[in-house]
Amino acid sequence: MSRTVYAQARYHDCQAALDFLISAFGFGVHEVTKNDEGAVAHAELLVGDDIIMIGQGRPGGPGIYIATDDVDAHHDRAKAAGAGITMDLVNQPYGSREYACTDPEGNAWYFGTYRP
Repeated sequence: MSRTVYAQARYHDCQAALDFLISAFGFGVHEVTKNDEGAVAHAELLVGDDIIMIGQGRPGGPGIYIATDDVDAHHDRAKAAGAGITMDLVNQPYGSREYACTDPEGNAWYFGTYRP
């Protein structure tokens, strides 16, 4: 499969981010690159057939939306892992059930059933 668009997020502590994203959101690891000191400098995470890249840098930005089939279970898992819920589960007028949260470094994540 040839991908064209890759979502990315920046973190001060990539290893902590990697651990959180796997635990909270169930992402799989595609690749991890470490710097000369052995710290994670870049990682590629699998979300279904797609890839999200994380790297060292200043957190922030508009956030990332990810479609999921069982958003209620996903919400519960993320909350239990310590995600900061910024929008609780809601049924949107356009047919999506979704929620929003932040990871420990403040990046915004959106999960829902809407698939563009």
